[in-house]
Amino acid sequence: MVSTNDIRPGQSILLDGTLYLILEYQHVKPGKGKAFVKTKLKNLSGAGVIDKTFRADEDVKQAFIDKQQFQYLYKDGDSYIFMNNETFEQINLNNDIVENKYLYLTSNQEVTIQMYEDTPIDLVLPPTVNLLVTSAEPAVKGDTVSSSTKSVTCETGLILNVPMFIEEDELIKVDTKNSSYMTRIQ
Repeated sequence: MVSTNDIRPGQSILLDGTLYLILEYQHVKPGKGKAFVKTKLKNLSGAGVIDKTFRADEDVKQAFIDKQQFQYLYKDGDSYIFMNNETFEQINLNNDIVENKYLYLTSNQEVTIQMYEDTPIDLVLPPTVNLLVTSAEPAVKGDTVSSSTKSVTCETGLILNVPMFIEEDELIKVDTKNSSYMTRIQ
């Protein structure tokens, strides 16, 4: 058990048997009355974010999340197959956990999978990934009047805007947080 005065964003707690990640935390001491703690919690076993207010010094059960390194192998139907780098065991993750993160997954890529009691709960991507451009419209000279970017499709199906000089079969670095082009890989 941990006091609500000691919890911080990034920690996980259990409420009524449901696992939550603390996104925001604010300790409030009004002029009259007792102090309280306002939090924004993300439900890790399902979708949704809730706002929850606790009494100051109330005890909640802390959940310990284990982060393990895995290698993405391949997709099999609706399952994504990953291999643990230490034990070489393979696990299957479904679309509920992977969500739209598959757009950043390439074969043999290293990722972190968060586990709670040996059950995968979340897939954590690296901050950046290198993707191959498979489809790009040719740049037309003098076409910079309307915009200096064009849309390309990457090997994973990700579509994003890049500068006009990017061509097919080039490697680009992509920011996984906001799906934006960063640089060309030489």
